[in-house]
Amino acid sequence: MWRNLLLRGTASLLEVADPKFLIQRHFSCLSLRLVTQRLIPSEAPHHVERLRCKGSLIVRAYKKDAKSTVEFTVNPITVTDIKQYLRSKDIPFHDGYSCLHIPSIFASSSAGKDSFSLFIDKTTGQFLCKDTLVEGSWEDLQDCLEVMQKEGQDFLSPHVLLGYPESVEEQEERARELMEVQRIWSSSVPLTDLPDDKAQLIKTMFQITKISNATLKKFGVRLFKPTKSLVFPWFSGLDSSVKGVKLLSAQTTDSEKVTYNEATVPKCSSYYNLFGLPLVGRMDSEVVLTARELDTLAVTQATGLPSVSLPRGVSCLPPVLLPYLEQFKRVTLWLGDDIRSWEASKIFSRKLGLRRCSLVRPGEYQPCPMDALSQGKNVSRIIKASIPAAHKSIVSFKQLREDVYGELVNTEQVAGVKWTRFLELNRILKGHRKGELTVFTGATGSGKTTFISEVALDLCMQGVNTLWGSFEINNVRLAKIMLTQFAMQRLEENLEQYDFWADKFEELPLYFMTFHGQQNIKTVLDTMQHAVYLYDINHVIIDNLQFMMGQENLSVDKFAVQDHIIGAFRKFATNSSCHVTLIIHPRKEEDDRELQTASIFGSAKASQEADNVLILQEKKLVTCPGRRSLQVTKTVSMET
Repeated sequence: MWRNLLLRGTASLLEVADPKFLIQRHFSCLSLRLVTQRLIPSEAPHHVERLRCKGSLIVRAYKKDAKSTVEFTVNPITVTDIKQYLRSKDIPFHDGYSCLHIPSIFASSSAGKDSFSLFIDKTTGQFLCKDTLVEGSWEDLQDCLEVMQKEGQDFLSPHVLLGYPESVEEQEERARELMEVQRIWSSSVPLTDLPDDKAQLIKTMFQITKISNATLKKFGVRLFKPTKSLVFPWFSGLDSSVKGVKLLSAQTTDSEKVTYNEATVPKCSSYYNLFGLPLVGRMDSEVVLTARELDTLAVTQATGLPSVSLPRGVSCLPPVLLPYLEQFKRVTLWLGDDIRSWEASKIFSRKLGLRRCSLVRPGEYQPCPMDALSQGKNVSRIIKASIPAAHKSIVSFKQLREDVYGELVNTEQVAGVKWTRFLELNRILKGHRKGELTVFTGATGSGKTTFISEVALDLCMQGVNTLWGSFEINNVRLAKIMLTQFAMQRLEENLEQYDFWADKFEELPLYFMTFHGQQNIKTVLDTMQHAVYLYDINHVIIDNLQFMMGQENLSVDKFAVQDHIIGAFRKFATNSSCHVTLIIHPRKEEDDRELQTASIFGSAKASQEADNVLILQEKKLVTCPGRRSLQVTKTVSMET
C-alpha cells in the first residue's frame, strides 16, 4: 500500500523539465557527430573556421551533416595508414586494444608527453585527448601535426580546433541543457541526508535495499524530490563539474505493476557518460561493464572491483568512449539477464578486443548484478566464471555450450523483437532476429517501400537501431512517408503539429545512407560496416537489389553478379550480427497470377540464402480497389 501511495504522488519527469531534455531509453539514439573537414584556399566564405598557430593560418571548411545520414568517405582510413603516417612524423605510439596511443600534442608538460594520453580509433581515425578532452577526425589530427612541424612547436593550444560554428538555436539549446543539469543537480539531495524512514521507502521503491549508504555516497547518487527520481551524475574529467544527469523514475501501470523509466539531460544523442569512471584508479587493470547504473553499484559493493555502466544500456557502445576503457587488460561484460543483452555483449567485445573480454551469460543462476546481490548470490564467483570471448572463426561445443543453454532458457527472447503494429507477423516469424537475411518482393507499384518502411519503423520505435539504404526514392520522400506512419495522420492537413511529431521522430535510432541511384556493392557494404561500428546498427534495409547490379562488371553474367551481391549481404548479416532486409523486384508475371518464390528476379540463390522470404501479393479488381496481402513463403522460425 505504501508503494502505491508513494508512486501516485510522483510527478512525471516530463512535467518538471522540457521534453527536449528528457528522453526515455526506448527513443535513444546516437546522432551523427562526424564533420567533413578539408583544407581550402584563403579566400574562404564566412561559414568557415580558422586554425591559427603563431603566424600561420589554416582555413578549413566545416560541413555540418544532416542528422541521421550516413556518408561514406572515398578513401576510408585503415590502421596501417595511420601507423605509416605516425612513423613518417617520428611519433611514437602504443598499439592498444581499440586505439593507438600517442603522446598528447595538446599538453605542454613533460608528464603529459610521457602519458600517451591521445587515443586514435583504429577503425575510424577519430581521436580523443584524455588530458584536455580535445577530439576530432583523423584529418584534424593530420592538420595539427603539419602545423606543429611547420612552426617547430612542441604542442598546440587545446582550443585550436573550434569545430563547426553553432547556430544561435544550437547555442541556446546547449545553454538551456546546462541550466537544466544545474537545476536538477542543485535541487537534488544525497540519499544519506534523508531521514531513515524516507530513505528506506525510496530504496524499497527502486529495489536497492541491499545497496549501502556508503556505496550511494561514493558514487554520488542523489534523489530529485519533485519526481521522486534517482539522479546519477556525469562528472567532467577535467574539473569534476557535473556535465549531465540521468534520472530513474518509478511509475505504476493499470495492472498495479511498477515500471521504471530513464531520462537524460542533455538529450540522449549528447549523453556520453560511463557512470563510475571517476572512481577507477590509474593502476586498475580489470573492469566490469554493465548496462545499468544500479548494476554498477551492486558489482562494486559486492566485489570491490571497478565497474562502469553504458550510457544507453545494451543499445550501443559509442566509439568515443573506447579510449576510457583502453587501460584495462580484462573487461567483463555483464549486461543483463536476457538474450538481447547476451547478443550485445558479444558484439561489444569485438569493439573492445576479443582477447581481453569475457562474458557473463544470462540465466536463472546468473541474473543481472543487482538481482544477484539481492538474492544473496556470490557476485565474485559469477564474474570469475565468465567465459572468454576470443572464439572468432573456429569453435567447439564446449565454447557453444553456454550459448545453447542461454537460448533454451530464454526461448521467448531468442525469437526476436516483437512487432506491435503487425501482430500476425509475430505468430508466423516469431520476431525480428539479428544475423538473418530477409528477402522481400512484390509487384511494381504494389507498395513495397511503404509497407517495409512501416515494418521497420515498428521495430525502430522499440529501440532497434535501423539504417535505411534507399536507392530508388530519395531520403526526404522516405522520411516523409515514415513520419506520416509514425504520427498516424496526414501532417499536410495538420501542419501545426509538425514540430511536435518531428521532435519525437528525430529521437528514434534511425539513420539513412545518402546514396541514390546505382551504387557499387563494395561502397554500400563499407558504409554498412561503418554504421554498424559507429552506431550499433541492428537492422539494414536495402531498397533495392537491382540498383547495385548496374555498377558491376558488364562482361559478367547478370545472374552471376546477383548471386555475388546476395552472397555478400548474407555474409555481412552473419558476421556483423545484423539483420538485413533486401528488397528485390520480381520477374514479369501475368497480371492474374500470384507471385511465387520462383518469381524473385534472378536465380534460386536469393531464396536459398535468405532466412525469410516475404511476398507482397496484389490482386487487382475491376469493380473496386484491389486487395493486398503478405505471404511468408520461408522462415527459419518454422524450422525451429
